[in-house]
Amino acid sequence: MSEAGQGKKDAGNGGEDPRYKGIDRVLKKLQFKQDGLIEVLTAAQEAFGYLPEEVMIYVARQLKLPFSWVYGVATFYHFFSLKPQGKHNAIICLGTACYVGRANDIVDAISKEYSVEPGHTTPDGEFTLTTTRCLGCCGLAPVVVFENQVLGKETPEGTIDKIKMVLAGGSLGTAAAPVEEASAT
Repeated sequence: MSEAGQGKKDAGNGGEDPRYKGIDRVLKKLQFKQDGLIEVLTAAQEAFGYLPEEVMIYVARQLKLPFSWVYGVATFYHFFSLKPQGKHNAIICLGTACYVGRANDIVDAISKEYSVEPGHTTPDGEFTLTTTRCLGCCGLAPVVVFENQVLGKETPEGTIDKIKMVLAGGSLGTAAAPVEEASAT
């Protein structure tokens, strides 16, 4: 059994994995209503960092839903992950405007630099490369979301520089901030 399911085999266990307690709180708050599935899955992913199969089975049982329904929702929405994610995650938009803006070059450069394919994590668990269809920031194309910041008008070189800085222990805050022009006084 994977790490997620080791401490919790069913809802009535005494010495349970504490991560399930947060899921249970959300389930109770929503009164175990099936239409709360996305909120419950979100809480589960926050607790575990991703959605292990055992956790989805647990959620399905608690909401009295077929596992296939829970799995279908988890795989439909891009913000849910069925695999452990890296400590840092770069999401590259491949929507039409970003694609035309050569976002695929950013993906290729990152893949080559870190030997990681989209949807995968580096072996050290530090970095995950993710792509998505559209982030709705078309005026900023190409767009990268890194360290929970939307970065617009990105280039392969600029994105790699930011990733390197953060992986080396730096902060993206100053690199992502708009540059202020000096004003003449």
